[in-house]
Amino acid sequence: MTPLMVLLTGRRARLRWLHLIVGGALLMPYFLVGTVVVGLYAPGTNAFTSLSAQLAAFSYALPMAAVTALLPTARLLSVAAARALCGLPPERPLADGPAGSRQARVRTAAWFTLHVGLGGIISGMTLALVPFAGCVMALPFVPALRDSAARDLRPVLDHTWVLVLAPPAGAAMLVALAGCAAAAGALLADRAPVLLGPAPEDRLAAAERRAAELAVRNRLARELHDSVGHALSAVTLQAGAARRVLDRDPEFVRQALTAIEETTRRTVGELDAVLGLLRQGTDGSDAFAGPGLDALGGLLARCGVPVRYTADGDPGTVPGPVSAEAYRIVQEGLSNALRHGVAGSPVRLRVGVGPRELTIVLDSALSPRPAVARPGGGRGLTGIAERALLLGGTTEAGPRDDGVWRLAARLPLGPVVTFPSSARRAGM
Repeated sequence: MTPLMVLLTGRRARLRWLHLIVGGALLMPYFLVGTVVVGLYAPGTNAFTSLSAQLAAFSYALPMAAVTALLPTARLLSVAAARALCGLPPERPLADGPAGSRQARVRTAAWFTLHVGLGGIISGMTLALVPFAGCVMALPFVPALRDSAARDLRPVLDHTWVLVLAPPAGAAMLVALAGCAAAAGALLADRAPVLLGPAPEDRLAAAERRAAELAVRNRLARELHDSVGHALSAVTLQAGAARRVLDRDPEFVRQALTAIEETTRRTVGELDAVLGLLRQGTDGSDAFAGPGLDALGGLLARCGVPVRYTADGDPGTVPGPVSAEAYRIVQEGLSNALRHGVAGSPVRLRVGVGPRELTIVLDSALSPRPAVARPGGGRGLTGIAERALLLGGTTEAGPRDDGVWRLAARLPLGPVVTFPSSARRAGM
């Protein structure tokens, strides 16, 4: 098949032709109203037989179509039809969702008017020219057609050269029709990204959705880091201690193995919950509610390091989101103490619940030996700072002059977060 035939009759050309026919069908209600208007101003005029009346009805139909296309949902239908039938390249995306701004609605109205206008013309040409071209091509072979022709045309049809040229003339009409349809379809495909493409507010909404998705992934990554990282640190420490006293203290080994079993079972449950969110594609805002301060006793009992815990106030009165983030902050602080603190040195933890804020202070002895860098590690303190920041709080972490590493966090208990609603819903 030659490139010209592909251009005129290929799959893309046929789809675009169908798109134009759909436009012609959408124009019909407006055109019928236009014929009524023409009849009011020119009584006795038949808009279906008079070319001038048809053009007048067409001119009335287009403004009515433009007005109805100002509705926000008109863009949804236009975009769906254009994506399915216009053969647009993937690098020229169209907008998603209804038109929100005035500019978007005006552009949609311009597109709809262009679509139904060209569609009405091509549909009319298709309905009229295809049967006419078929009759012209059949003239040499069907005498009844020649006999039924108008009286003025019969002498012309008696010439042999007219009958010889009739089939190619009819074929040329069909080719011309296909060319007009291809040109109109190409014009629509060229204008679709301009008139139906994303407006500035659509791009902003898409950027917000992308930011929300990244925030969800970041939150789940923090949950995995804090939960699994702490569990692995505790299990490693307990397994190492058990190995060293395996022959001397079987009771200690039994307790260590029990703690390892409980820690891994709990961590597997949390890991399943996070992976379930990833598989389901949820927004992660409320679906994964981790443990709170009410579970702090179990965490301290199995963390693998002695902890001196002091609570000022009632941790049970802390709001759920703040309580969950506070639990993770304490968990990550204990993990750091396990990795970098002095082995066997107790950790001092104080949780204070005030009228307006929750304070967490965790002190651990700083090991004199340098910490061993872990590939991909070093994100724990960053995660703590992110958790506090997104609640409107602050954190401080670092060594003190007395050889103590202190982690301090202040979390407000009231609704003080000022981040965008989409970010809060995503759990940024």
